Amino acid sequence: MRLIDLSHEIEAGMVTYKGLPAPLICDHLTFEASRPLYDGGEEFSIARIDMVANTGTYIDVPAHRWRDGDDLAAVALDRVADLPGLCVDATGAGDLSVGPELFAGLEVAGHAVLVRTDWSRNWRTDAYFENHPFLSEAAAVLLRDRGAALVGIDSHNIDDTRVRTRPVHSVLLRAGVPIVEHMTHLAALPPRAFRFTAAPPKVRGMGTFPVRAMARVD
Repeated sequence: MRLIDLSHEIEAGMVTYKGLPAPLICDHLTFEASRPLYDGGEEFSIARIDMVANTGTYIDVPAHRWRDGDDLAAVALDRVADLPGLCVDATGAGDLSVGPELFAGLEVAGHAVLVRTDWSRNWRTDAYFENHPFLSEAAAVLLRDRGAALVGIDSHNIDDTRVRTRPVHSVLLRAGVPIVEHMTHLAALPPRAFRFTAAPPKVRGMGTFPVRAMARVD
C-alpha cells in the first residue's frame, strides 16, 4: 500500500490566485515566550495563519457557489473520503477545453474523477495563471449525470478563467459534487485501483478550504 500526496505546500507569501491575498504564517506564541508559563524547562509554540479559503490545494463544496448549498460542516464524509478513484489523462487533449469525449466509456458513478493535465508543473510561476486547461460545461454535465462523486483537476481552475462565467462550478456544485482544484502529482497515479481522500475541516459557514488531498494505491 502506498500513499501519494496530491497537494501543494502552503507557504507564507505564496499566491494561489492573482488579486487574492497571500497567506501570512507567523507565531501567536513563540517557544521563548512560552517558557515562563511552564515548569521543568518545557516550551511550546502556537502558530497562526491568516489566509483566504482559496489557498493552495483546496476543496469547493456547494456553499461556495450556492447560498442554500451544504457548507464544509454539512458535506458528508462519504463525498470526500475513501472514494474509489479514476485518474483521466487529458495531457494529449490538444485543446485547453477538456470535453466529454475524454470520459466516454468510463464508469464514473460513485468515483472521484481526477483530471490530469500536468499544469501543476507551472505552480508558483506566472505561467500558472494564464491559458490553463479546464473542463467544458458539457463534460461537467456528463460527470454529473453519470453520478461522479467528486471531480478534481491539477490546473489553476476547473473553469475557463478567461471569461466571467463558471459553468462547471455551477453544474457540479448544484448537484452536490465537490471540486478539488490546484492538485499535483497526478502523474504518479494509476488510471484506477486507488482510493482518494480530500477531507476538509468541519467549518460552519464556509464553502472552500485547503485540503491534504491524497491517494491510497494498493
